[in-house]
Amino acid sequence: MAPLTTDDASTSDGRAAGSPGSADRTAELVALAEELLTRRHGATVRLADPVDLGGSTRSLVVRVRVAENPFSLPHTLVVKHYLDEPAAGSADRFRYEAASCQLLTAMPSEERASPMLVAHDPTHRMLVLEDLGRCATLADRLDERDPKAAERALLGWARALGRMQASTAGREDDFGALLRRFGERTWRDPLADDARAALAEVPDQLAQLLRVEAAPSAVVEARGAARLLGGSGHRAFSPAEIRPDNCLVTGSGSRFLDFEWACFRDIALTGASLRLPLPSGGPARAQPSGMAEAMVAAWQAELTPVWPDLGDADLLRERLLHAEVLWVWLATRALLPAVVGGPASRPPHVVVADPGEDAPAVLSALWRRLGVDAERAGRVATAELAASVVGALGRHGGDVPLPPYPAFA
Repeated sequence: MAPLTTDDASTSDGRAAGSPGSADRTAELVALAEELLTRRHGATVRLADPVDLGGSTRSLVVRVRVAENPFSLPHTLVVKHYLDEPAAGSADRFRYEAASCQLLTAMPSEERASPMLVAHDPTHRMLVLEDLGRCATLADRLDERDPKAAERALLGWARALGRMQASTAGREDDFGALLRRFGERTWRDPLADDARAALAEVPDQLAQLLRVEAAPSAVVEARGAARLLGGSGHRAFSPAEIRPDNCLVTGSGSRFLDFEWACFRDIALTGASLRLPLPSGGPARAQPSGMAEAMVAAWQAELTPVWPDLGDADLLRERLLHAEVLWVWLATRALLPAVVGGPASRPPHVVVADPGEDAPAVLSALWRRLGVDAERAGRVATAELAASVVGALGRHGGDVPLPPYPAFA
């Protein structure tokens, strides 16, 4: 059976696919999954009642009921099919997600922070995954009107991130071996090239687009962050896009979805992203006062048994500041042209996803937070640059603060 193709985005409200084209694609996907599971188990497996779980223009994701099951398969499964083909010379998202799911599935169930991988088909670029159920996402909790539930969900999410990274420390070679089995001869963090480009280009961007001159000492401080992009003693698995809508709040704790850009990287890049406006598929929101610090503390507590040196407050502050610089400069390179009237060129790993009209407020919030943390760490040049950028962004609409999440409004 030929791979499915489409240019249409999937529905995202958990309903059976309605349009004829969508129904046809779903039926083909169910047939492919039946073939895969039957071949894997050596006896007929029948799937029924597909429900569209959303996805994107690049993937189709459905929940199916296991109608005929001669084995001990779960009652329901989730099937994800990649609709696109990787561009020449670029990383293949299917391979990265499949390798990530294999890595995490091999871990003890009490340490697994993802759905279990049931089967995969590299030829048709398809994954069959454990169905974690009809759980709320972290994004749902933040959109509800229960601040205590939202706070618990955020802290549980941060702890789960730390626990996942602690349990994958030292597994980078395993991840590389899994990728090679799928045909990726070498792998690298997809963030690295964009980050190095940002460190090189942002000073000129600031000068040309905002009329802000970055002092040489500020540039030197920023470029020191590049050390996080290479080998270090603090590397672990990262899902890369830690969006609230990619986290299920289950009875067993937070579980992560979507590992298309997952890789091993310095854990400080995960910790620092907890201090910034969280990536979101909708309008950007502000965290309540003190929540970022509480989330970092929850994340840190899971890591110190593996990396005791991270219990040193000064060391942790320094590493997180370097990572924060990388995220803020990445976002600036991608979003600043749109702030001043040009097109944004957002790479897929910017810490804030699709800010749209909120770009001035998002960039201002990022630089403002960087300025606060740089001042606390004694990085005077970075703090002064941040203040200048925030002031300049104010002339482009960046003086409007981000609204809070509905849970904290």
